[in-house]
Amino acid sequence: MAVLSSEPVPVGASAYPDRVPYLLKIVYGIGAAAEAIISVAFNSFNFFFYTNIMGVPGTLAGLAITIALFFDAITDPLVGSISDRWKSKLGRRHPFMFAAPIPVMTCLFLIYTPPESFESFGLFLWLTVLTVLMRSSMTLFHVPHLALGAELSADFTERTRVMSINTLFGALGGIGIAVIAYSYFFAATPEYENGLLNRTAYSTLAVSASIFGGVVMVISTVLTMKVIPRLPKPLVDLPRFSIKEFIVDCKSALENRNYLMLLIGYLLLSATLGTRETINLHMNTYFWEFLPEQIRYIPLFALVAPIIGFVVTAPLHERFEKKPVIIFSLIAILVFATAPIVLRIVGFFPSNHSVALLPTIITFTVLFATFGVILYISAMSALADIADEQELMTHRRQEGVFYAARSFFAKASSGLGHLLAGIAIDVIQFPVSAEPGSVDAEKVFQLGLVDGPIAVIPGGIAVFFYLKYKLTREKHAEIQTALVKRRAAEAG
Repeated sequence: MAVLSSEPVPVGASAYPDRVPYLLKIVYGIGAAAEAIISVAFNSFNFFFYTNIMGVPGTLAGLAITIALFFDAITDPLVGSISDRWKSKLGRRHPFMFAAPIPVMTCLFLIYTPPESFESFGLFLWLTVLTVLMRSSMTLFHVPHLALGAELSADFTERTRVMSINTLFGALGGIGIAVIAYSYFFAATPEYENGLLNRTAYSTLAVSASIFGGVVMVISTVLTMKVIPRLPKPLVDLPRFSIKEFIVDCKSALENRNYLMLLIGYLLLSATLGTRETINLHMNTYFWEFLPEQIRYIPLFALVAPIIGFVVTAPLHERFEKKPVIIFSLIAILVFATAPIVLRIVGFFPSNHSVALLPTIITFTVLFATFGVILYISAMSALADIADEQELMTHRRQEGVFYAARSFFAKASSGLGHLLAGIAIDVIQFPVSAEPGSVDAEKVFQLGLVDGPIAVIPGGIAVFFYLKYKLTREKHAEIQTALVKRRAAEAG
């Protein structure tokens, strides 16, 4: 395929100076669908499964995911640092991507099929160990895959297009598995009017998500191999990996102020998004009192959000700097996340079981998700720009270490969200396996406060840190010019 030319390029350069072949962007982007399929199958359902089906206290269920977060804090930058230095016929990224599918698939299946004899503490240990193993294995794919995307183009706006396609496929994968889950796996049965209370449905979901996610990982890895000869190579004089060099890599990255501000902001936003994602099934089931056949329409209609984000984000970046796009999108996310709860509290929202309720929730969800997609694409594109700044400052390409932050904070979203939601569920003493409509109104009200006004507090603080991001289009152009001159001098 001529469009995927394998002609080598100089050390330190991106695979393409500007436009990336569209087919390459597609086969790269589908890899995000795998991560999303696994993430949604895990993040969206495991908390409800372990607390409401298996009877594990919310704090223990949340703590299991949070413990895994401490391992992620090491494994994510570790894989990034090692892959930045890796030398092989398969390049820097692909060997790790090939290693991920089988352990990820196995762990996801086992998470939803715990031994019948285990009680609360045994289930807690089971969930903790398997979560650590699954997320560490997912890191082998996710961090190198994101770093690969940053290496495809040197162009300020083309990077946004690459990340837009990546985000679109990620959303398609995540929404697709959610719709399938609510429509088929959690469909009502004679024994369970509400399929979310059916334990066996979760193991069926795990099998399907494991197969779909694993196959997509392999497909994306194989189909992007053609570009390996064009990808940047490790610098000849770059020291081999060691613990000392790993610490140097992390320290060097954190000394980049733009990276640090983006990092802290994303961590705070992750706490907001993770809490809402974790408690989402409780909210839909007990606060809004939807059945699974109704819930499935929420992600189905939310599918328009990544499409809108895919279409509008690159034009927005051509007209505006990335910083104001990120900040405006974040504020919009916080508004649309909180509005339904606040409006319900003050009496200006459709009542449960009314015809208008589901369409109204869908509308707010689509708006929330649309700005979420725009923010995500913008942040990922900004990380690629920071990698250029870092190379100019330190003579090192650190996409692996930088994009380890994206992988880590995706998991931080889950870890912090599970912990905060778990503590909240225990504090308000929310009942286990209760039938929707039978829970005390005060407890349902408190559940709404957690999902709305309380959850958005960390995200509001994130605005302060995003305001301190300083890398502009003009500054990036100067960086690119300086890098081109330096590479030419080194080559000559």
